[in-house]
Formats: sequence, C-alpha cells, structure tokens
Amino acid sequence: MTSDTKFSTVVAEATATKTEIATFGAGCFWHTEEAFRKCPGVIHTSVGYMGGHFPDPCYLDVLARITGHAEVAQLHYDPQIVAYEHLPNIFWQCHDPTPLNRQGPDRGEQYRSVIFFHTTEQQKAAQLSKSDLSNSDRYKQPIVTQIKPAGDYWLATDDHQQYLLKQRQLS
Repeated sequence: MTSDTKFSTVVAEATATKTEIATFGAGCFWHTEEAFRKCPGVIHTSVGYMGGHFPDPCYLDVLARITGHAEVAQLHYDPQIVAYEHLPNIFWQCHDPTPLNRQGPDRGEQYRSVIFFHTTEQQKAAQLSKSDLSNSDRYKQPIVTQIKPAGDYWLATDDHQQYLLKQRQLS
C-alpha cells in the first residue's frame, strides 16, 4: 500500500467517523507529531508539508529551502473527546514559538512556528490562544508564530511517518 493510498484511507475513515483536521508546524515534524500522537482524542497523525508554492515537494526539496513549505504534523481528532481549543496548548508546549524560522539546531523557513487553520473557529481559537500566551509572562521575546489558512498538504514519505515511535520500537 502506498503512502497516498494509506492517507486516502485515513481521510475516508476520518470523514466517516466525524473527526476534524488540525495542522501545526513547530520545527521538526517528527517531534511535533509525537507530541500530538499521545493526546487522547487524536485518532491519526501524519507528517508532511504545507504553506509553500512548489507542488508535490519531497523532503530534499523542502530541506533545500526552495519550496516555502513548513514541516507540519497533521492530525485527525475526535472533537467529542478533545476540543480544538486544547490542541494549541500542546503546540505551545512542544516548541519555543519565539525564534524566527528555527527550533534548536534546525534552521530555515521549513522549521517555522505556524498554525494552519481549517475553519474560522480554528482561526479564532488559535488567535485567542496566541494572544493569551503573548499576554502571559512565559516568554521574554515576542511570539512569532504565524496563523495562516490551511492549503495543500503534501504527505511526507513513509519513512518519516511516526518516525520517533518506529525508532523506539527498533531499540
């Protein structure tokens, strides 16, 4: 089964079970996915690319910084179990939203902090969450997280999916 087929199956199942989609970029997509994968109510996670101008990018295209995409984790979640408003809290906890285009040793626009919203309700919740965090005393530097409408999502290859989970299973 190819990556595209698996993803299509997941989308079909998510649609049938009334799940919703959320997309977050918080640096390396492996760590972002892992943070959300553990959340009760998150049915499925995947990693890929969003927010660029280059169709069907691969990892090397994004790494070369020629596509404008961010590495993102996309999740299907059951809003009856976890409200969208809870998901930005996980996002804020899994990375530092203050450096522009970097997380830890990773540098480049593909590692930017970004929330891609799929509905106006998600947009409002993300903006409120960012505003609340900005008004707290958690960070001395301004929060640079972008909040943008979701666009085309390009699924990363199978070797990137649930990467950290696979690595733990090998050791």
